[in-house]
Amino acid sequence: MKPKDWDRFLKQIASDYDLHGKLKEIFIVRFAYENWRKPDKEIWELAEAASHETYKKQMTEIYSYFAKDRPNGCPELEPHSKGPGKFQILREWLKEIKYPEWNQTTATLGERGNIALDFLVPLPSNSSIPITSDFPIYIQRPPIESDCCQEIVKPGALIRIKAPEKMGKTSLLKGILAYAETCGYRKVYLNLRAAEGAMFASLDKFLRWFCANISRELGLKPMLDDYWDEELFGSLVSCKTYFQSYLLEQLDSPLALGLDNVDRIFEYTDIAQDFLPMLRYWHEEANNLPIWQNLRLVIANSTEVYIKLDANQSPFNVGRQVKLPGFNLEQVQLLAKHYGLDWTEDVEMQKFASALIEMVGGHPYLIRLALDALCHQNLSKEQLLQEAPTQGGIYGSHLRRHWDNLQSSPELAAAMKAVVTSETGVQLEPTLAYKLESMGLVILVGDEVQPSCELYRQYFCDRL
Repeated sequence: MKPKDWDRFLKQIASDYDLHGKLKEIFIVRFAYENWRKPDKEIWELAEAASHETYKKQMTEIYSYFAKDRPNGCPELEPHSKGPGKFQILREWLKEIKYPEWNQTTATLGERGNIALDFLVPLPSNSSIPITSDFPIYIQRPPIESDCCQEIVKPGALIRIKAPEKMGKTSLLKGILAYAETCGYRKVYLNLRAAEGAMFASLDKFLRWFCANISRELGLKPMLDDYWDEELFGSLVSCKTYFQSYLLEQLDSPLALGLDNVDRIFEYTDIAQDFLPMLRYWHEEANNLPIWQNLRLVIANSTEVYIKLDANQSPFNVGRQVKLPGFNLEQVQLLAKHYGLDWTEDVEMQKFASALIEMVGGHPYLIRLALDALCHQNLSKEQLLQEAPTQGGIYGSHLRRHWDNLQSSPELAAAMKAVVTSETGVQLEPTLAYKLESMGLVILVGDEVQPSCELYRQYFCDRL
C-alpha cells in the first residue's frame, strides 16, 4: 500500500537535500511509489532524461546527495559502488527511516496548527516571509526578514546573506524568493553545490551551465548557441547578452534570482575572479539600462571571499548585507513551542534556555537538536548540558565531523587550537580565519578570532 502523502514527502526530501532542476524531477519520478518495481529502462523515459546513459549518470549524482559521508546521509549508501542495489538501499532508508520521521513531524505540527502558523508574526512593514513546504518551521530574527522583503522589491536589488552552515541561510534565501513570488515576480533558486566538478573546467563551461539551468527553471528552452560566441565576444559578454536579450526580454515581470552556496565558486579562483565581478556589474547596470532593474539578486555564502578582488569589482561590498545571528531567548522559546514546550513563564526553563544559548551560541540547528533530545530521548536538561561537549553527548556526531575536518588540515587544526587555548582572542592568517568562520567554529571580533561558543571551546580545548 502506498504510504500516505508519499509524493509530498518526496518533494520535501528533494528540498531538504538540495535537489533541483532535472535531478529533482528524476528523483521524484524514480522513487514514486508506483515506479518502485519498474526497471530503469522504463524510468528514464518517464523522467524524460536525454538518454538511458544520461539517466544513469544523473542517478549516480542523486545518490551522491544521500551518500553516507554527507550530512544526514544514508549510512549504507556508497554512491560509486557497482551493481543495482543502490536504489533499493536508498528506497528502504527513505521508507523505513526518513518517512516515519517526516510523518511524525507533520502530524505534530498538524496538532499544533495554531502555533505553526503563529511563528510568522506580521511585520511592521506588512512584509512577511511566507510559510512554504521548503521551510515549514522558520523562526524570524527581526528586523532581518522585513528589511529583506523591502529590499527585494527595489529595482536592481542585491541582497548578500552571510552565516556559517546550518544557520538558516537557505531558508531565508528561499523565503525572500517566496515573498518576491507573492509580489508577482518570477523566482529561480540555484544551488552552486549542485554543479558537478566538470562544470568548473573553464569559465565558459560554468557560465553555460549557469545560464542553461536558469533557463530550465524558468521553463524556457535554453538557446545558448543563438547568443553565445566565446571566440568572438568572450564568455562574459556572451553570458550578459543571453541574460539581457533572451531571459530578461522573455519575462513580463522582475526575476528574483537566488544563488546559494556561492562559496563553491571560491574554490576555482580563475572562474571566481570573473564570475563575481560579473554579478557586481549586472547589479550596477540597473543604473544604466532599465531592463537590468528587473534582475533582483540574492546570494548566500558561509565565509568571506579569500581571493583577491578589486574593491570596485567585488559584489560583497554593494547592496544590502545580512548577517544571521544565533537565536536569542525569545526565539528559542518560540521554537520550543513547536515542540509543545512553553517556557515563557517557567523561570527554571528560562535559565536552562539561557545556558543552552551560551553553550551553542544560539545556533539554530544545535538548539533544535537539544529540543529533539528533550522531547524524544527522555534526557534531563542537566544531563544534556553536562554531556554536550563530550563524545557521548547529543552533539557527538556533529563534533566528530568538525574534528575530522580539522584533522584533514593540520594548519586549520593548529589555528583552532590557538583560538580555544587563548583566554582572549588571537590573530590568524586571513584564509585560516575565514575557513574556520565558514565552519561556524569561530567568530571574528575586529582582527581577533574567538570560539563561536562554549561547545567548541570545551570540546577542542581537551582534544587538540
